[in-house]
Amino acid sequence: MFVVITYDVNTQTPEGQRRLHKISKACQNYGQRVQNSVFECLIDYGTFLKLKHELETIANEKTDSLRYYKIGNKWEPKVEQYGVKSGCNPEGTIII
Repeated sequence: MFVVITYDVNTQTPEGQRRLHKISKACQNYGQRVQNSVFECLIDYGTFLKLKHELETIANEKTDSLRYYKIGNKWEPKVEQYGVKSGCNPEGTIII
């Protein structure tokens, strides 16, 4: 399924800066960054639950925010792109 994950981490303290880095790294392990705090992930439901648990273990519920948009399997007609960053097809080939 296609999932969009967004986050807002309070970085006013060194601990917050560390949380931001850890959340970003965790998301990079599962998906593609499309904006500063926005990732698109093509993962199965079990992997989604694992990632969600990992992120919620890192985040501070009182100061940070995580949002999950479960778009599903027929995601392509639901996603539109406008502007300078071209979209990336998560089902296509990615060269690192």
